[in-house]
Amino acid sequence: MAEPAISAACETNVQWPFGLVQDAWNYSIDAWQRSILFLDVLEQRSAKYYEHAAKVAPHVLKFSCELVLDGRELKKPVNYVLARIIPPDGKKPDKFKRPFVIVDPRAGHGPGIGGFKPQSEIGVAMKAGHPCYFIGFLPDPVSSQTIEDIAEAEAKFLEHVISLHPEADGKPAVIGNCQAGWAVMMLAAARPELFGPIIVAGSPLSYWAGAPKQNPMRYTAGVLGGTWTTALLGDVGNGKFDGAWLVSNFENLNPANTLWSKHYNLYSKIDTEAPRYLEFEQWWGGHVLLNAGEMQFIADELFVGNKLSSASVRSSNGNLIDLRNISSPIVIFCSKADNITPPPQALNWIIDLYDSVEDIRAHGQTIVYAVHESIGHLGIFVSGSIAKKEHDQFANNIDLIDTLPPGLYEAVMTPKDPDDPTADLILGDYLIRFEARSLDDIRELGSNSEDDDREFATVARLSEINLGLYRTFVQPWIQTWANESSAELTRRLHPLRMQYEFFSGANPFIRSLASDAVRLRENRRPVSKDNIFWQMQEWFGDWMVLALDAYRDARDDAAQAWFHAIYGSPFLQAAVGLRASDEIPRLRVGDDPAHHALVEKKIAELKQRLADGGPREAVIRALLYVRMPDGAVDERGFNLLRRMRDETGKGLNLAAFKQILREQFLMLLLDERRAVAAIPEMLATDPDLATRMKGKLDRMIELVGVHSKLARERLAEVEALFENEDITTLPAKQAAISTSRNSRAEKRH
Repeated sequence: MAEPAISAACETNVQWPFGLVQDAWNYSIDAWQRSILFLDVLEQRSAKYYEHAAKVAPHVLKFSCELVLDGRELKKPVNYVLARIIPPDGKKPDKFKRPFVIVDPRAGHGPGIGGFKPQSEIGVAMKAGHPCYFIGFLPDPVSSQTIEDIAEAEAKFLEHVISLHPEADGKPAVIGNCQAGWAVMMLAAARPELFGPIIVAGSPLSYWAGAPKQNPMRYTAGVLGGTWTTALLGDVGNGKFDGAWLVSNFENLNPANTLWSKHYNLYSKIDTEAPRYLEFEQWWGGHVLLNAGEMQFIADELFVGNKLSSASVRSSNGNLIDLRNISSPIVIFCSKADNITPPPQALNWIIDLYDSVEDIRAHGQTIVYAVHESIGHLGIFVSGSIAKKEHDQFANNIDLIDTLPPGLYEAVMTPKDPDDPTADLILGDYLIRFEARSLDDIRELGSNSEDDDREFATVARLSEINLGLYRTFVQPWIQTWANESSAELTRRLHPLRMQYEFFSGANPFIRSLASDAVRLRENRRPVSKDNIFWQMQEWFGDWMVLALDAYRDARDDAAQAWFHAIYGSPFLQAAVGLRASDEIPRLRVGDDPAHHALVEKKIAELKQRLADGGPREAVIRALLYVRMPDGAVDERGFNLLRRMRDETGKGLNLAAFKQILREQFLMLLLDERRAVAAIPEMLATDPDLATRMKGKLDRMIELVGVHSKLARERLAEVEALFENEDITTLPAKQAAISTSRNSRAEKRH
């Protein structure tokens, strides 16, 4: 940030003593009024906090909803619920469109961030005509629930949603925000048949990954000596972990905002900022509880163990949770400005699990990612601009995403040009295209070296040792004296909760300001922005941000230096067993012989069916063949394909359409020349339909265009195939050959 400076106009004003006195008088009145009104807003915040906490099911959804299923009534009860979002103004969703299910994170805050504003994930999905459901949770967990129990409950919720929409063209699209992202991915790996496209927004899936000096949160476990502190807080909480500790970790990342900026912003804009501030603080301060066992699983298996990205998490029946089992398209949305879930943590599970894009295709997976340049972590969920652009495009093009051929893509969005002749094929305000990417593109966003992985593996080993020591020598004593009364007292004394207590109406000083605030609002005298003392206030505010940012950078640099010094020590690594072999410390997923056998069988079947199909399959194959060199797919081509499906598909549903697209793509990958050579034979099965489909292909190429030299050469080749005069006579020739063969067979018989 640039050095704060007082404007030249104000420096000139200093030369006039009477002007300076007048500025001082005006500023003192304004500052006094702002201070009273500021404290009044903090009192309102406290009142809203206690009012919100007193609700049975507190949430911040801005949409009406109705309870569909209560997780507390399941065989294995959990504190999760399924709610149906009621469309505003009585509008009914399209019964043929797939439902959207939004799952909010249980990471210290209450539910509702996915529908926090009219322009939100829920809002854009309903605008696109989709039925919407919301999976939320209550503040207190069921004492016996586990992470696996929650996954089973969410599976039942999805089963119920599917049963409610039998005519929907596709399985539910599921959005997992932040911590809900890894939960959704784990469930999709265990129950892939329940899911349509999956959107994970700001979701950490590879916890060790990150860039030096940019992502300090990943060093926290090492600085604390592992997850024994998680167990300690769970024991002090009498078996429950206070989510306020998670929230405080987020706040510690940016002390300038936590300690100064957000409150100074309210103070300096007290006449306009209060509604927005109070709205956000209602969600930010809605602290919830987790079972100690739930939080311990998250810390041990995911945060420190990093087992999800290496397929090392096991269910209670011993099955490994392997993200490669997910059969639905996966959309990952992250931001370079997100210091809680940076792009490496959101994306590096891909390079952990796969050796190449061909490996991704062999598993039949479609992975799409979008990287924002500047939005922060919370902006991914609550920013109106993000909802209008990224989430709106994902919702409008969810069927296109569902039909993308297997591979790795980046979603690129450009503003829609109203003068574009293809504008009617663009559903939103942006044109979205999906450009093919390689694993090197993921690595360029940041990845660990082998030494980095060894250090994090050392943390994981030491964490296990320290946790074992704590459970053996300390935990029995803590659990002996801990009870619900002491747990409730420690929660009330948490610094994040104490601020609400201090500024509440229970404080006599704060309570006495209420009448003053009403009177001051009626007699506000805001100071001019040209006032020298206002400029000095702004200068001081900028200086505070600089100072707190400097403290943050020094703190983070010291933590990183300590981390590398301690866990990079060959002695410590040897002491925990990591120098006993030359193996790479990060677990790598091995090849599955059964999967390879299945892939080989599928390849053989596809090669035998290269000439199967009719004009519809031939046109799709031809289009894929022409477009493959450009390495991009956009919504215009798909929307025209969808129109072709409606006109010529004869009731073909999206699943069957998706199957055709994927099979034609794979056939081209397996044997491109034979697949292309078979096109005339496929067209000849129905010459009339082939002629009509040829017109559709010409229209699509005209709209979308081809860009590379190779693509233009392929287009000429395809046009020659479609104009082959033998197409119209081939059926008769084949029939004659078949009759002749049958006649000779009869004579031999």
